[in-house]
Amino acid sequence: MPQMRPLDPAFPIDRQIAVDASPVVLVNVFTLDQADEQAFLQAWQGDAAVMKRQPGFISTQLHRAIGDSPAYLNYAVWESTADFRAAFMHPEFRAKLSAYPASAVASPHLFQTVAVPGICVA
Repeated sequence: MPQMRPLDPAFPIDRQIAVDASPVVLVNVFTLDQADEQAFLQAWQGDAAVMKRQPGFISTQLHRAIGDSPAYLNYAVWESTADFRAAFMHPEFRAKLSAYPASAVASPHLFQTVAVPGICVA
């Protein structure tokens, strides 16, 4: 299981999933040892396949940092925190977490879009 390091220690993921909101975007930054990249990618693919089958899942995209940095960012869109919560607590997903390499550190956080006039819509 990846180590969990909250993006905001005052409001970790277990508190975020209790807030009713929709839609939501999961941003999860992973750091790991470069030697563990292939194991990480296999583990991520396995847990993403589970999430993709869950109700309320919309999309996901994995990004790798440029250069020699073995950091990754997962961006996933969900219909609601209730849907994400159910998927996050699903036994099949929880079992997949053990496949992550020991060096992996995950920093998940949920967000909602913000409307900024003339720039972006919510």
